[in-house]
Amino acid sequence: MPVDLYYKNNYNSYTQQDGLYADNATNEEDGASSDATEGHDDEDEIYEGEYQGVPAYNDGKPRDGQVALGQPVSDSLKSRKELENERQADEEELAQQYELIMQECGHGRFQWQLFFVLGLALMSDGVEVFVVGFVLPSAETDMCVPNSGAGWLGSIVYLGMMFGAFFWGGLSDKVGRRQCLLISMSVNGFFAFLSSFVQGYSMFLFCRMVSGFGIGGAVPIVFSYFAEVLAREKRGEHLSWLCMFWMIGGIYASAMAWAIIPHYGWSFSMGSAYQFHSWRVFVVVCALPCVSAVVALTFMPESPRFYLEMGKHDEAWMVLKHIHDTNMRARGEPERVFTVSTPWLCTSSFLVLQSHWQVTDQCLPLQVNRIKIPKQLDELLAAVWFTLSFGYYGLSVWFPDVIKHLQADEYASRVKIHNNERIEDFTFNFTLENQIHRNGVFVNDRFISMKFKAVTFIDSSFLNCYFEDVSSVGSFFRNCTFVDSFFYNTDIDDTKLTNSRVINSSFHHNKTGCQMTFDDDYSAYWVYFVNFLGTLAVLPGNIVSALLMDKIGRLSMLGGSMVLSGISCFFLWFGTSESMMIFMLCLYNGLSISAWNSLDVVTTELYPTDRRGTGFGFCNAMCKLAAVLGNLIFGSLVGITKAIPILLASSVLVGGGLVGLRLPDTRANVLM
Repeated sequence: MPVDLYYKNNYNSYTQQDGLYADNATNEEDGASSDATEGHDDEDEIYEGEYQGVPAYNDGKPRDGQVALGQPVSDSLKSRKELENERQADEEELAQQYELIMQECGHGRFQWQLFFVLGLALMSDGVEVFVVGFVLPSAETDMCVPNSGAGWLGSIVYLGMMFGAFFWGGLSDKVGRRQCLLISMSVNGFFAFLSSFVQGYSMFLFCRMVSGFGIGGAVPIVFSYFAEVLAREKRGEHLSWLCMFWMIGGIYASAMAWAIIPHYGWSFSMGSAYQFHSWRVFVVVCALPCVSAVVALTFMPESPRFYLEMGKHDEAWMVLKHIHDTNMRARGEPERVFTVSTPWLCTSSFLVLQSHWQVTDQCLPLQVNRIKIPKQLDELLAAVWFTLSFGYYGLSVWFPDVIKHLQADEYASRVKIHNNERIEDFTFNFTLENQIHRNGVFVNDRFISMKFKAVTFIDSSFLNCYFEDVSSVGSFFRNCTFVDSFFYNTDIDDTKLTNSRVINSSFHHNKTGCQMTFDDDYSAYWVYFVNFLGTLAVLPGNIVSALLMDKIGRLSMLGGSMVLSGISCFFLWFGTSESMMIFMLCLYNGLSISAWNSLDVVTTELYPTDRRGTGFGFCNAMCKLAAVLGNLIFGSLVGITKAIPILLASSVLVGGGLVGLRLPDTRANVLM
């Protein structure tokens, strides 16, 4: 039996046996006042009582098989339908009264404090998603990851986030929002920080997976936590504003990647066994929002709505009073007394509130619209989450890779080809870039302190040549011959010599390991800048969704945004240049963000308090599963065809938007 129903069933028993509330009623009629109601104003008819705690209801229980006169019927004598109806009525009454209490507490300093604290946690989730893409090339190069192991980092982080969302979301319904969020964020921060120091790729994967497992709890807990301290008229707008922190996390990660990763000089080494390159500095910097969120959360209270659901009324009263007093002090009204104006408190099942707050019967009832929850609620929500995530994350992978592919094609079109050249007694001490040498002959030449960048030698001969301090990036020697040549401190090895012959030549002090060559990546700065623009394009959509969420409705915004996002995908047919693809990326991100915001709000409002974290966690787990599948499917289609990704993304988004329109409208309901 729900805890509030328990108090309702025992209220009359407590009154008859001990006479506490009966005596109070008599005192009210006689105009008497007790110590608890000293200073009472008869004209206002307000009972300003100090909090006396929750009385223990141990007496007055009827014997087994008997129903005392005036007592409610025992649960064992009621049908399941009657019990369910009573439970639902009790939950609705609790939701109504909690809504009135939050209106009494007001919206002010406390909500804004919690807004920024939870915003840091949500920002950490956005950073985690972007970190994967930014460090993936650098980490795999630094750790000499073979092609067979490449790409695991992106997938395993999303898998960790998927399991984390379901685990932490469900746990938050049992032990509390704040407690679970503190633990999950601590796990994320610790392993994210640790991953920047580990050297092996398998250990790095493990740390990032556990880090993803920790941050997986951020989204379901953050929205559940914040929604439970917001009144109905503020909920849609302020939950939408909270979504902006995910965008801020993306901007932060993009800016830090652009500022840190390409600077190869920001590194140090301890021998050949330990290397700390610039991308590791970037990982440490990206853990700072998470650490800040953990520190700030220690000063915030637990959700009062969760306390009430767990029957911890004493703790709930303390938190609600703290919210009220914090807001009133910020308004310059510290003397204002915490009151609750509702006629239900005089006769309601929510008995505990009668001993907590002042009560008046002169008030306006709260109009609550009961929404019809479809039986397939979980399936419908999961379908919308999956389709939106599949299209978003799939295209998020496809867009940058297509841009890189276009850049590579344009770069290859500028290649310089040299045929049948003969060079003797020449010193190469500069960079050779984007060249092809066929049937060349190099005699007594010196290659000193220079770089080969995207240079290929085909059927060429090197006679009595000297190579010292040479680096090669994307360069190969195919079917070449080296005679009487000397190599010192170079990275030219068997992987660079394809079907080549080495005659009477020697290699000394060859460079070992994988060489970090950020300065040689012509697209490094450009890729970070493109992601920065794509994330910044979300800002207008965030503002629009926040301002219109409570005006046009959650479902209209959800369905309209997903359908428009799907339609915008068709314009990718015209994306034949980098600038056009970047414009389409920004347009798509700007349109889709409204769907994300409205889906977060709808999911928060549809699930009852005792299942809100679990339900949201399940939906967010579906989101991460879709992200893994989207990465794999769309990533495999880069450079092959445009038709399949465009049609797949469009159909999935439009279909998900139509399914979203079947969800119940939650704009006018209170949190159950």
